[in-house]
Amino acid sequence: MTWLITGGAGYIGSHVVKSMTEAGERVAVLDDLSSGDPARLPAGVPLERGSVLDRPFVDRVLREHAVRGIVHLAAKKAVGESVERPLLYYRENITGLQVLLEAAAGAGVRSFLFSSSASVYGMPDTELVTEDTPCAPLSPYGETKVAGEWMVRATGRAHGMATACLRYFNVAGTADPVLADTGVSNLVPMVFQRLDAGAAPLIFGDDYPTPDGTCVRDYIHVADLADAHLAAARRLAERAGKGEYTDLTLNIGRGEGVSVREMIDLVREVTGRDIAPEVVARRPGDPAKVVASAERISTELGWTARHDVRSMIASAWAAHTGTVVQPAE
Repeated sequence: MTWLITGGAGYIGSHVVKSMTEAGERVAVLDDLSSGDPARLPAGVPLERGSVLDRPFVDRVLREHAVRGIVHLAAKKAVGESVERPLLYYRENITGLQVLLEAAAGAGVRSFLFSSSASVYGMPDTELVTEDTPCAPLSPYGETKVAGEWMVRATGRAHGMATACLRYFNVAGTADPVLADTGVSNLVPMVFQRLDAGAAPLIFGDDYPTPDGTCVRDYIHVADLADAHLAAARRLAERAGKGEYTDLTLNIGRGEGVSVREMIDLVREVTGRDIAPEVVARRPGDPAKVVASAERISTELGWTARHDVRSMIASAWAAHTGTVVQPAE
């Protein structure tokens, strides 16, 4: 079968492509290249440039590549921007998903994997977030992910499609310099950009109810995240092949909280750029603490994270500078 990976030329998507192709899966990529880069794709992987909002285009792609499974990563994802431009996020993330699901159902796609987010939880009052923690998103971005999960599950039930919603936490690192995160909305590349300019890394608020006053997050290596997508996709294909309906909702995290200040201190240590951070105002939509329980995905798929936070930073820095950073002893 062929898997269509939407957003497959992006930072996370290209790692999913790498993991799946190296495991022998056949894939095609759909990407509008608004943030993706064709150079991230392995030779031989077909790229269809266009938007999931374009139904005739999506229909053609599904038909010509005989797609039977979809991994949907294409989305707008900046929390702050979603607060400023909510209608853009509802159109791209919700209407785009609707068009894709309609096309998938019409084409007889049997498996659909939706890349969701820990943002669905908002600011949960719990030490570890489980998949049963109530969803209470704090931003339009998080709202689009909650609504997206509803749409995926309902479509799966109505059309006998095996589905999975993967709620992943804060992604960092790289498995290959070519696939590195070149955006500046995530913490690690944002800090690198500031260090390159000789400027202080920014901490958005230090008055949160956390041990050091800065936000606490669960960081996951992008290579581990990609392998989780592979494991979930194979489970869906197995169930679909047996004509069995399944509906998985799984956290992808390490179960370990790291504060923004701790993360920046570790970046300074790994890079050797000893510039003290500067505290600025909070960003809208940022919860104080979100740390995953990864127990369910371990039980369901046998998946566990293999990389620690230092390896995430070291791999990202090596890609950023074209150098090799030696791991700590």
